[in-house]
This record gives sequence, structure tokens and C-alpha cells, in this order.
Amino acid sequence: MSAKPARALASDAVVSFDAEAESGKAGIKSVRVVLPAGILPADVTLASGPAGWTLTPTEDGYTVGGTPLATKKNAVYSIKVRQLPNAASLTFKSLVNYTDGQVDRWIGEPKADNPAPVLKLAAADPAAIASASAAAASPSPSPSPVTVTSAPAPVVSTSAAAAADEGGSGVGTWLVGGIVALAAAGTLLVLLRRRDTGNGPEGQS
Repeated sequence: MSAKPARALASDAVVSFDAEAESGKAGIKSVRVVLPAGILPADVTLASGPAGWTLTPTEDGYTVGGTPLATKKNAVYSIKVRQLPNAASLTFKSLVNYTDGQVDRWIGEPKADNPAPVLKLAAADPAAIASASAAAASPSPSPSPVTVTSAPAPVVSTSAAAAADEGGSGVGTWLVGGIVALAAAGTLLVLLRRRDTGNGPEGQS
């Protein structure tokens, strides 16, 4: 496998694969790949491949496939990666699926019988490292402050206020009238007692 550019932190890098067809009875119908750490399925798109093949993201990688290839024909395709991680090498564990159900598992270590494809990368440019560090250190935007306004003061209608004033004036008027009536009744009672006293036996000549 290869990449252009084959450099850590490279943007829009095109990574090319050549999945070898080892079956003499069936053709390759799809290739399932587990992405290395630092590359998300959403960051990968299909750059080129066999006619009719498409790329479908999975939970940990992608599957590229479509119309089955002829027997003994390799599955050659390329993907575009939004940005390669800052690493010296990347491992792409792959499962090659055939039309008869056979599966070639290229998932082993480099010295194993079925080693996973490994992409070697050159060191990242200092500018790319500085840009990645700045992006990682930049704080996330804080939420907008929420302004709390006080509830408006209750509005008392003019008619209601006037009615309250009139009610208070009525009570005051009745209170004054009652005091005057009591005073008049007391004066009348005193006069009657004096008259009765003057007409008694001691008051006759």
C-alpha cells in the first residue's frame, strides 16, 4: 500500500490498497477494513476503485465493495483521508471477502503469516505540528450568557384605585355621622333629666 503524501498530519491524503485475490474459484466482492487510531470512519471517502464499488462506513472503519471481480483479479482501490494522524506508521487490518464465502484475514502482526497492511509515514512538518497543537489547545466556545429580567410590577387600573378611595371616604363619612348622632342624643338626655328634676315635689312652691 502507499499514500500521497505519505507524511504524518497530511491533509486530504490519498491512500491506495491492492488486495490480492488468492482464491482460484471465486472473485472478490468486498474488503472490510478496520481503521487505525486517529482516523474516524467519517473522515474517509472513496477516491477510486473497481466499477460499481462504493464505500460504506462502519463502527470502526469501512467496507468497500460492489460488483464481484473476476477470479484472480486483485481489488485495487484508493481512499481519501481528511487528515492522517501524527504517527510513524499506520496499520489497516483487512478482511477480503469472496463470492463463495471464503475470507482472507490480513490482520496479523508484520512478521505473521497474514500480516495486516502497514503504511509508513514520514515525520510531520513543524508547521503542521504547530497547527495541530494550536487547534488542540484552543478552548471551546463558551455558551452565550443568559440575561434574566425582573418581572414587571403589577398594574392597578385607575377605576379600581378610584373605587378603593371612594370606599374609604364612605366609611369615614359614616363614622363622623355616628359620632355626631351620639353626641346629640347625650345632650337631649341631660335636658330631659333636668326638666324632670324641676317638676318633682322638692321643686314645687
